[in-house]
Amino acid sequence: MRVLFLFWFIASASYIAMRGKVRFPFWRQLSDHSTFLAPLNAVFYLFSTLKRGAYIDTSGFPELASLKANWQTIRDEALAVDAAQKIAAAESHNDIGFNSFFKTGWRRFYLKWYDDPHPSAQALCPITTRLLQEIPTVRAAMFAQLPPGASLVRHRDPYAGSVRYHLGLVTASNPACYIEVDGDQYYWRDGEEVMFDETYIHYAKNETEVSRIVLFCDVERPMCYRWAAALNRSFANVVLRAAASPNETGDRTGFLNRAFKYIYAIRLTGKRIKAWHRPTYYAVKWVLFGSMFVGIIYAL
Repeated sequence: MRVLFLFWFIASASYIAMRGKVRFPFWRQLSDHSTFLAPLNAVFYLFSTLKRGAYIDTSGFPELASLKANWQTIRDEALAVDAAQKIAAAESHNDIGFNSFFKTGWRRFYLKWYDDPHPSAQALCPITTRLLQEIPTVRAAMFAQLPPGASLVRHRDPYAGSVRYHLGLVTASNPACYIEVDGDQYYWRDGEEVMFDETYIHYAKNETEVSRIVLFCDVERPMCYRWAAALNRSFANVVLRAAASPNETGDRTGFLNRAFKYIYAIRLTGKRIKAWHRPTYYAVKWVLFGSMFVGIIYAL
């Protein structure tokens, strides 16, 4: 059992590392979240109905048509939320999934996160949340803002059980405000949709004077078999739901985000060690990672 797991881990992690035209250096990829989830993600890739590629044809997701058809109404609700200064960075360490993005200017207002819509979203965006609830494959959604000068660093999303959908609401319609996925760029346009596989390396920049706002959705990755879809759904319902982050008081906060302030304290200690002596930091880091991996192997 241990030998089989070790083989599957090495094979799947190698596949993740080599997947796509753009790749991280070895040590960067080795410590990336996508490496730790590689054994599970490889199952989702293997049994997905989607063709391999960074960008995805939205015609394969006809259930999303109602979002594009109502994009102006959705935009009006997004603009109202923005005017109320509700599209914002987390006020405390309670957004483990996107915490690092706030440092480079990215902002969000959650509509739902692997659960029912947030109460704050239902109150401020009744039409958008109703439209989303009518599409069961949309597991998570938010208004995502990229202000002038803001950016997202190169990264892979760690979980392959979903694909990413963007609907342009407020855009510069200019190549200077763009996302690059696996080396290919796309720039947002009002009322236009784009879908991509967020587990390819991607980043975004806004070098215009327009504060870009999109409807951002996690859409369930379609599977060939019911058991694979059930596995995907079960994992998301437990792990992804635990990463729910509130817009304001009254919204649900998942377990991972309730614990994040303690996790972040450990991270700050690591940063201080790194600033003091980088070799010590990396030695401690890899000893911890190695201990965790050995512990998993021996637990099997």
